Amino acid sequence: MLILNRRRFLQVGSLAATSVMLPRFLKAMEKEALVPPGNKVLVVIQLSGGNDGLNTVIPYRNDIYYRSRPSLGIEREAALSLNDELGIHPALKGLKGLYDEGALGILNNVGYPNPDRSHFRAMDIWHTASEASEYRSDGWIGRYLDAQCRGCDKPTQALEIDDTLSLALKGVHTNGLAMTDPARLFSTSNDRYFNDLLQQHATAGSATDHAADYLYKVMGDTMASAAYIRQQYKVRPSGASYPNTDLGKHLRIIASLIASDINTKVYYVSHGSFDTHTNQQDQQQRLFQQLGDAMTVFTDDLKQQQRFEDVLIMTFSEFGRRVSQNASGGTDHGTANNVFLMGGGLKKPGLINEGPDLSDLREGDLQYKVDFKSVYATVLNKWLGADDHTILGQRYDMLDFI
Repeated sequence: MLILNRRRFLQVGSLAATSVMLPRFLKAMEKEALVPPGNKVLVVIQLSGGNDGLNTVIPYRNDIYYRSRPSLGIEREAALSLNDELGIHPALKGLKGLYDEGALGILNNVGYPNPDRSHFRAMDIWHTASEASEYRSDGWIGRYLDAQCRGCDKPTQALEIDDTLSLALKGVHTNGLAMTDPARLFSTSNDRYFNDLLQQHATAGSATDHAADYLYKVMGDTMASAAYIRQQYKVRPSGASYPNTDLGKHLRIIASLIASDINTKVYYVSHGSFDTHTNQQDQQQRLFQQLGDAMTVFTDDLKQQQRFEDVLIMTFSEFGRRVSQNASGGTDHGTANNVFLMGGGLKKPGLINEGPDLSDLREGDLQYKVDFKSVYATVLNKWLGADDHTILGQRYDMLDFI
């Protein structure tokens, strides 16, 4: 029986916690699984904290908007015009450029019935694609992995660029993998201590208990995946000049991996926090500047790689903000919001549906018109070629942006 002290056990558990459980021990490097030309990739950008959608896509001709936000409303002259009624936040010049070239689609009024205003619960609902009254421990991307990738040779079909794995990427049988840097992941997983533990475990065989077997199996998969990711990351490192921000660094990693032959279908990254109860203008301006600058370089990088047609980028936030500003120069938790869709393969770019109806509020909040699970269903079915019904548990209306 192997004996681990508490500190070392926690180290092993931390390494394993980001990984994927597969039925074969250290199987991940045995067989190449190259991505075919035209392989569709999804990049999800989570705007954490509840981004204010009304100051993102601005109804700059609507007097109700300015009466509700006497000091917080974006001036009409500052908004980047999309049409005669709506404009985009002035810090999002990079996204406005994508809009003008037909590579940005905007869905307004996205939400779900009986919305929850708690950050944690609302994010769980978006992560799991569940009803507001339903509680699940598996995410919508995790269930995609269960359906498409169970038993795959390389457990790297979904990668999150973060320290911890989001619920969205956790399945029943298969999880995504979280990391902040391929070289760092490889260095950590290649620690001699971990390799010695695996060797001792292999020698001990059936003498270990089931809990330890699971832990070592997951750790072994992580180590094999780390070597594969690092190998692919080094194939075509991006030479583009990304902003020196967390989002810029993370998107550079994603661009480099997309340029390689890695088998990853879904990338996930977070940006925020957009929890702007106070001093919203400065906070949102700063975060949008970072988003716009990073997306400009990222999309140009994808075009240089000739992969822009094959990549769909989707942003979301767990909820929007209330229509009226509060007394602290900010906005409180609201409901419906907008979703941005970017890429060279959009069939319906631009404003996909009507903007928010500020004359038809429910308890001071926007009413949703598009269920976010329809967005997921469309992405799963039309972009990733998966069975959306099996993954989401029921059928949702298909949208026509792809």
